[in-house]
Amino acid sequence: MVEIDAGRRPAEGRVKRPFYRQLYFQVLGAIALGALIGHLYPDFGVSLKPLGDGFIKLVKMIIAPVIFLTVATGIAGMRDMSAVGSVAGKAMIYFLFFSTLALILGLIVANVVQPGAGLNIDPATLDASAVETYAQTAHDQTIWGFILDIIPTTLFSAMTEGSILQVLLVAILSGIALAATRPHSDLVLDVLSSLSAAIFKLVHMLMKLAPIGAFGAIAFTIGEFGIGSLASLAALIGTFYLTSLLFVLVVLGVVARLAGFSILRLIRYLREELLLVLGTSSSEAALPSLMEKMEIAGCRKAVVGLVIPTGYSFNLDGTNIYMTLAALFIAQAVGIELSIGEQLALVLVAMISSKGAAGVTGAGFVILAATLSVVPSVPVAGMALILGIDRFMSECRALTNFIGNAVATVVVAKWEGALDTERLAAAMAGRPMALVDEDIERHERSGPISEAVHAQLETAA
Repeated sequence: MVEIDAGRRPAEGRVKRPFYRQLYFQVLGAIALGALIGHLYPDFGVSLKPLGDGFIKLVKMIIAPVIFLTVATGIAGMRDMSAVGSVAGKAMIYFLFFSTLALILGLIVANVVQPGAGLNIDPATLDASAVETYAQTAHDQTIWGFILDIIPTTLFSAMTEGSILQVLLVAILSGIALAATRPHSDLVLDVLSSLSAAIFKLVHMLMKLAPIGAFGAIAFTIGEFGIGSLASLAALIGTFYLTSLLFVLVVLGVVARLAGFSILRLIRYLREELLLVLGTSSSEAALPSLMEKMEIAGCRKAVVGLVIPTGYSFNLDGTNIYMTLAALFIAQAVGIELSIGEQLALVLVAMISSKGAAGVTGAGFVILAATLSVVPSVPVAGMALILGIDRFMSECRALTNFIGNAVATVVVAKWEGALDTERLAAAMAGRPMALVDEDIERHERSGPISEAVHAQLETAA
């Protein structure tokens, strides 16, 4: 275990790893090589799909235990149980406000830029069968059905069914139960803390495979869809990427500044995870690492455990921008002009459907189908226009969602008085601080410091 000097950085003189051994460099190189292979040898690139799928499955395999152990042990170590409801309430207020803001931003940009204007596509020529599955799924989704789905069949089935919200519910209830029965439950808490050490060691091991996963995923994407497929809908893709960039740098940038940190420094701090999300088109691939890094950056363990998993279902800024932008693009492409009232109806429906479809396979398209259903004049079959480029859009959605959840974690932690600003400043400066003695004691009780956390402390970003 790394020796930690209370309240200070790791001992000076520690040898840094050369840049080619840094995970971010390896992932970046893998993405570049995968894109080249997919472009030059598309058939071979497509055959590499199992590498990306396999890595994502490996990471998803450990998401449930990571969330359960982080949340349960974090809550069990809290003295004030009312803080759990306070964190959840503040997080939901934040999610609702900024998700709505993202929807409105997409709407405004679509009206100003009008990426679909002039295409003059006849709706009768569109292949409705290509999006029929998404439309049917959207029709079957209800708010009450979504709420009931959060409740697992049994206490243990949540761990096997892969639902983040089910795991989160069980973890919160377990943490509260452990806290209410201490010191009698200390033995159980010790067991969970020891198990946490093993799970986070596994996280550290699996992250070494990230370059392989990113290589296979990007090679498949380029090989299957081809870079040339971007040209036909370049206006929509460019508008979406620029709008997402505007949201991150301006909207989230202002929020970050008010919270006392720089959005650009946060992006730099999370560069390894962001590259992994870019390569795999999956923000879930970086969820375990994000939870660790936000704790290193000074956010209290229980806040990290509550905000990040919930945000993965409810704080989808990138997806929301895509919703309104894509809906208006389709309307413009088929020559339909929507009134202000119809556009506001789209926003209201997207606000609800984006929550009800959380965790559903192909959620982006499912929400879009539900959103279009409120405006009969816009054909749902129009979704076929963007089906071919959705894979290239998903990277941007995932990156924006990921950054949005990182910012949300810091903001909610600050609202809750659960943010170590000194440690946050050190992390943003690329010099993660060592944990002080009282934090070490807390971590040993609520989850031992993992190998990955030590690696972050050993190496300046």
